[in-house]
Amino acid sequence: MKTAILTLIIGYSLTALSPLIAAESRLNQDPKVVYLENFSKKPLILLTVEKTPIHVSKTGGRRIGYIEEGTKVELLAMDDKAYRIKGAGRNGKIVGWTAPRYLASQDPKFVGNLKKLYERQMLVQELIEKGEVAIGMSLDEVEQVLGKPTKTKVRTTATGKSGTYEYITYEEQEHYAYVRNQQTGQLFRQLTHVTQEETGKISLEFEGDAITAIEESEDQGGGKVRIITPPIWFF
Repeated sequence: MKTAILTLIIGYSLTALSPLIAAESRLNQDPKVVYLENFSKKPLILLTVEKTPIHVSKTGGRRIGYIEEGTKVELLAMDDKAYRIKGAGRNGKIVGWTAPRYLASQDPKFVGNLKKLYERQMLVQELIEKGEVAIGMSLDEVEQVLGKPTKTKVRTTATGKSGTYEYITYEEQEHYAYVRNQQTGQLFRQLTHVTQEETGKISLEFEGDAITAIEESEDQGGGKVRIITPPIWFF
């Protein structure tokens, strides 16, 4: 009997939580949302400048509560029109979306840097989808496009790291020789060996975590190189 009751309670709890789990899953898959935990070693704290409504969706939708004026909140994620925050509501901790106009920072450059970060990440996402690299991309972003480098050279000094990533593409070349059949006297072609021939190379120079130069072989169609803002970090 106890087992049946426990199973019923667990089943009910999961059913009640399923909308929240589904919403969180959709958030994590939303390509238009930037998650701030990836860009700061510490929580990003803002202050509510008036009574702040919190919604379940970035587009508004159902309101799940309020956070009072003058409350510190943590910025979790953002898109171009809304912030996802976490803070203390009237009945405990509350997590959801609100408009940026309800929030402020002690750093006068903070909001401007957030906008730059968002614009950069949308551009990076576009480059990754197209399979392109650009000056200003981070090493991790480059690896999302090209994978692990074929060769790596790193130089470490008192001011940091620099070096080169090389991506080399190869193609198998089969080599043949003509051999005469001893019995019939006819010539036939026989495979003798296979070699790996370099067909293209991309060299990426980096300083710190950002690409500073791109060199492509002509076979790779080396043309106009795009330049984007280097990675933006909040510490």
